[in-house]
Amino acid sequence: MFIYRIVKALKAGKVKFAIAGGYAVALHGAVRGTVDLDIVLEISPLNFGRAEKALKAAGLESRLPVTAEQVCSFREEYIKKRNLIGWSFWNPANPAELVDIIITEDLAGLDTVTVKAGGERLPVVSRPDLIKMKRRSGRPQDIEDAKALEALR
Repeated sequence: MFIYRIVKALKAGKVKFAIAGGYAVALHGAVRGTVDLDIVLEISPLNFGRAEKALKAAGLESRLPVTAEQVCSFREEYIKKRNLIGWSFWNPANPAELVDIIITEDLAGLDTVTVKAGGERLPVVSRPDLIKMKRRSGRPQDIEDAKALEALR
């Protein structure tokens, strides 16, 4: 399964990351369908480089003509001037395989939990921090996700 393949690649690459987005909502127990896998990284040139290398090893390519070094170095500019929220990767052989690295968040400032699923231990943004992330985004689907997560308390 796609999520397990990506998590294994990221762990093998020693990437500091956690699952966020729709997969995280579902892993916390709320009903949620999603196609893309959203992840949050610890923001550092080394970690971004490791993530880029791990995702490429898993068969994914960046959708943008940028490197990990550029994304990390110009992150604030990308967010403020270009409205870039995520650095997207996809599998050209299977376009349904999508990973978005959320660049507006730093893993260092988030609490995480480990969720066991499919025999794997998955690092996931904690429910309280995921709710905060969803509310900050303000998108209708994210607000619904936040409500669903709050209802699980």
